[in-house]
Amino acid sequence: MEMRQFRKEIEQRLTRDGWAIVYDHKEATLRIEDKEIKKGVTLALKPLLAKWERKEFGSIEEVVRYVEVGVEAMKKTPTIEGNEKKIFPVIRSTSFPTESNEGHALLFDEHTAETRIYYVVDQGESYTLIKESMLEGTSYTKEKIREVSLFNVRSLPQPLKEDQVAGNRFFFLRAKDGYDASRVLDQSLLERMEKLATGQLTVAIPHQDVLIFADIVNERGYDVLAQIALQFFGEGRVPVTALPFIYENGELDPTFILAQRKPK
Repeated sequence: MEMRQFRKEIEQRLTRDGWAIVYDHKEATLRIEDKEIKKGVTLALKPLLAKWERKEFGSIEEVVRYVEVGVEAMKKTPTIEGNEKKIFPVIRSTSFPTESNEGHALLFDEHTAETRIYYVVDQGESYTLIKESMLEGTSYTKEKIREVSLFNVRSLPQPLKEDQVAGNRFFFLRAKDGYDASRVLDQSLLERMEKLATGQLTVAIPHQDVLIFADIVNERGYDVLAQIALQFFGEGRVPVTALPFIYENGELDPTFILAQRKPK
C-alpha cells in the first residue's frame, strides 16, 4: 500500500464530529485533535506503514483504536491517591518536552545523557503523564512517586526472546504492555543479564515498546547491534534513542558504534 492510500484510509476511519485532522506533508504525520479540549494524538505515518507492510498489526482498526483511546484518556485527569499500583516510569529521549501542552511542569528525572524518566498513571489502554501539580494536596512527593513506580515496574513479567548472530547473543524484551523500555530501570534485571553475559553486556532502548540486551563477544556483534538499534528506532511509535549503551559498573554509557570497530 502506498503512503497516500494508507493516509487516506486512516483519515476516513478517523473522521468524527468534533475532531480535526491535519496532515503534515513535510513530517509525514497525521494530527487528530479533539476541538473541545484542544488536545490530540499525532501519528507518524512512515513507521506505521512499515509495520503494516511487515504485518506487525492486523488492521488499520488497531491504529483507530489507539487514537480513540488516547483522545478519550486526555479528557480524564486520574488521581494519584488510590492509584498507587498503577504508577509506572516511562523512558523518553532528552528532547521530550518537560511541560504539558498547557504549560504544566511534568514530573521527571534525568537518567542518561540520552534519556529521561517520566512518570505515568496507567489507565488500561493508555496512560497519563504525571504533572507536578497532581501532587498538590496529596501525601505524595517526587521521591515517593519514584519509589512506587520502580517497585511496580519490578513486578512486571520479563519475557525474553533470544537470537544469535556470529556467536553474539541478542535478547529482545517485548511484553506489549507499554512499559517494555521501562524495565531497564529494574537493577536486578540488569545485574541478571550481566551475569548471563560471557562478553560485554550492551543495552539498546530504541523505542518505548522494546528493550534489547546483547552479549557481545566480537566486532561483528557491535555492527549487528548498531543496525538493530537504528532499525527499531526508525520503526517505534515513541522513539527513544538509536545509540546503544555499554553496561559497566552498574551504569549505562551511551556509545557510538562505528562499522567494523569496537567502541572504546
